[in-house]
Amino acid sequence: MPPCIFCQIASGRAPAHLVLDEPDRLAFLDTRPLFSGHVLLVPRLHVETFPELPAEALGPYFAAAQRLVKAVEKARGADGTFVAMNNKVSQSVPHLHVHIVPRRFKDGMRGFFWPRNPYADEQEAAAVAASIRAAL
Repeated sequence: MPPCIFCQIASGRAPAHLVLDEPDRLAFLDTRPLFSGHVLLVPRLHVETFPELPAEALGPYFAAAQRLVKAVEKARGADGTFVAMNNKVSQSVPHLHVHIVPRRFKDGMRGFFWPRNPYADEQEAAAVAASIRAAL
C-alpha cells in the first residue's frame, strides 16, 4: 500500500497550500477543486473513516470545520458552502477528510455531478490559500 498522501502533507513531506495548521488537524486546498477555495480538513492522526476518529477529537475537529466554513465563505465571497465527507465509497484518499466547498447560487453544481475547476497555476492556488488563512 502506498504511503498516505495526507499523512505526508501533515508531516511536511509533501507540499500543499495550507490554510489551517493546528497540532491535531490541518486544512489545505484540494488539488482537484470543485470550485476555487475548495478545502480539505484532515486529522493529523491517520484514521481512514469517520467512525475511527476518537470521540474526544470530534468536537475540536468539527469546530475547525465550522471556522473553515466561515472563512471560505468570507474569503471567496461565496453565497454558502457544501460540506461533505465520504466514508470508503468515493473516498479517493483513505484518510478521513471533510470537503468544504464554496458555493454560489446557479454555480452549475447539481446533485452528485461535480465538474472540477483546477487552479490556473501554483500562484493562483497560493493566493487563494492565503486569502482563506487571512479570513481565519
